[in-house]
Amino acid sequence: MVIRYSFLWSHEAAAGAAEGLKDRPCAIVVAAKLADGEIRTIVAPITHLEPEDSEASLELPASVSRTLKLDGERHWLKLDELNRFTWPGYDLRQIPGRDGEYAYGMLPQPIFDALRAKILSRNKAGKSRSLKRD
Repeated sequence: MVIRYSFLWSHEAAAGAAEGLKDRPCAIVVAAKLADGEIRTIVAPITHLEPEDSEASLELPASVSRTLKLDGERHWLKLDELNRFTWPGYDLRQIPGRDGEYAYGMLPQPIFDALRAKILSRNKAGKSRSLKRD
């Protein structure tokens, strides 16, 4: 699922920010219910910024961006920066112009599978950062 979320980049956190500077679409990578009933969630941000390292991102096809009702620009899922939080969390945001909606929709299964596999591979290699947000 792709949600609207106030994503906090590691460089923003390093500069002392506690909130993301921009609300953005983010893909839920993991949502796991713990024994205490909490749902721990990990999200990957979607950005317009073309990656310097193509292995650290996954471009969304234009057809997927249209289905999610994102703008007409190119979009990349970032694989090297993740946020972790307890669902639903205080950084979940309403989509502008879509009263009461917080989710853009679902990623197609092949894109989600590629996202998950690449994130797992990057984590195993120690090539991603994950910020705890709560």
